Amino acid sequence: MAYLDNKSIVVDAVLTKKGRELLAKNGSLKITSFALADDEINYGLYNENADSEDLKEIALINTPIFEPSVDETQVMKYKLVTLDQGTTFIPTVTIAQSSINITSTYTGRIVITPSTTPSNYNANGGYTAILGNSKVGTLIVTIESPVTTAVGTVSGFAGDMSSENSQALVGLEFAFTPSLKLTQTTTTTLTIIGNESGGGVSIPVTVTVE
Repeated sequence: MAYLDNKSIVVDAVLTKKGRELLAKNGSLKITSFALADDEINYGLYNENADSEDLKEIALINTPIFEPSVDETQVMKYKLVTLDQGTTFIPTVTIAQSSINITSTYTGRIVITPSTTPSNYNANGGYTAILGNSKVGTLIVTIESPVTTAVGTVSGFAGDMSSENSQALVGLEFAFTPSLKLTQTTTTTLTIIGNESGGGVSIPVTVTVE
């Protein structure tokens, strides 16, 4: 990891490992969408007590910018979103469960229904549900979102999440069933992210082997 000179405007694009994999497989790339993030910005550096707006944000403006990374699991933690004009607070994503604790022999399924406040967000784009360790069980989509979007690479920031072990799905409602193949009690994380609003919620998921 290195820094770019933020005294000039630089557009530096690289293919990630996943991008190179798709290029090798398909022979070409068709980019249909993009996302922006501000992982390197610490908004706590904004100085409200400074005498002018320029001085208030000078530390932010002078923050070094990361060079693009070819490891897609280590970037895009804090994605930027577009909200309605006049929005005074960031929409919040919630689910009924604060945790999931079940045995590996549980034969039912746990339904997860995300909601957003205010409710005008995520009704079309839905939510991305990420099960950090797919060995504990399986997620399925029970209600699809009207607008289907591809699931991006899972970031490696959250605990045991990795692109190799996690499961990620897009929808409006999901269900979780435990794995009968577990040999020991295992805990992982379920994260729900609003595809339109940004933000999300994470809860622990524990499957107990009796």
